Amino acid sequence: MRMIKEAGSRELEIRRSRFVCTLARVRDEAEAVEFIARHRRAHRDATHNCTAYVVGERGEITKSSDDGEPAGTAGIPMLEVLVRRGLTGVVAVVTRHFGGVKLGAGGLVRAYGQAVAGAVDAVGVVELRPVVTVTVGLDHALAGRFLGDLHGRGAHPSDVRYGDEVQADVPVPLADLVDFEAWAAEATAGRARLRRGAAGHIEIPVQE
Repeated sequence: MRMIKEAGSRELEIRRSRFVCTLARVRDEAEAVEFIARHRRAHRDATHNCTAYVVGERGEITKSSDDGEPAGTAGIPMLEVLVRRGLTGVVAVVTRHFGGVKLGAGGLVRAYGQAVAGAVDAVGVVELRPVVTVTVGLDHALAGRFLGDLHGRGAHPSDVRYGDEVQADVPVPLADLVDFEAWAAEATAGRARLRRGAAGHIEIPVQE
């Protein structure tokens, strides 16, 4: 599953028309619809506010709007960029300020597609990978070496607490869970106390 790294916007100028693409992360269709309504109110002076969004764990919910542009020249090209990039949980609004020169149907398709593609490139993309947080309980005498070995594996605790024992919360990719638990037991000669916790996701930057 892929999402944009963060919200953001990017402006593209073509033959004196300004195309400003604004992207946002959304959890569901209701958030996407609310974002679009809010954006249109804030930019009611624009010639067009064309939209597209993809939501759902598998990107199964999609919708687009040409907002008065010729049918199929704005919303669909915008949506195609999002789908082609494999994104979900994202809404795009391209605000156009007409510059007085007509672009034709083909020009509009290219402009709206380029506006979204450029904005996605600007904000970046992350891949969401499933993880399980494993809480590792350790005696203080073991904690320093274990945490050093943990960093050596490229794993980084989301939280470390010091009390009667040291507890480290470690997000572990689901596919590596059994191997991690075996490694933790071996690294501490069986003295680590392991407890599986909440499932979630981590975000890994995608280089495209």
